[in-house]
Amino acid sequence: METRTLRIPFGIPAGLCLDFVMQSYLVMTVLGSDRPGLVRSLADTVAKHGGNWLESRMARMAGQFAGIVRIECPGTAVDGLLDELKSPGIPGLTVQAVRESAQDVPNRHTLGVEVVGNDRPGIVRELTAAIAGAGGNVEELTTGLESAPMSGHPMFRARGVISIPENAEPAVLTAAIESLGGDLTVDIMV
Repeated sequence: METRTLRIPFGIPAGLCLDFVMQSYLVMTVLGSDRPGLVRSLADTVAKHGGNWLESRMARMAGQFAGIVRIECPGTAVDGLLDELKSPGIPGLTVQAVRESAQDVPNRHTLGVEVVGNDRPGIVRELTAAIAGAGGNVEELTTGLESAPMSGHPMFRARGVISIPENAEPAVLTAAIESLGGDLTVDIMV
C-alpha cells in the first residue's frame, strides 16, 4: 500500500490545502489611482485565499495603475476571493476577474517586432489591422512617442511579441506592416 504525504505550504490554512489538487486559474485586470502599497494589498488578498501569483504585467501611466494578473487558487476559495475583489475589497481599485478556460491552441511561432515611424492619428489601428491581416496575433504590445533625434518631432515606436501560424513566413508580416507607409521601419526578431 502506497502512502502519500500532503505537504501544507507555509501560510496557507490546512483546510484550503485539502482542495489543492483541484486548482482554479483566474485572469484579473486591475485599475486604480496609483499609490504606494497597492500591489501589496492585491497580493495580500490573493494570498489570504490560498492563491498563488503566477504572472503579471503592470504599469503606471498618468497617475493610474493598471495591470493584468494570472493566479491559481484552490477551487473552494475562488468564490470568496472573487467576492472580496469585486466588493469594496481594496479601496480605489477596480478588479475584473474571469476563470481561465482551457482551450486547444494551434501551433504558432512567436516573433519579436519593433516598428518606428512618424506619428499620425490611427497608426495603432493600422498597425494592428496589418498584423491581423497577415495572420498574426498580438501577444504583447507596448507603444509610445519619442522625439526624433534631429528634428524633435514625435516618432511612434511599438515593441511587441506577435504569434503567427506555424507554417507562415515572417516576411509576410514584415511586408504587411511596411505597406502602411514608407516612413516605417520594421525589425522582426525570430
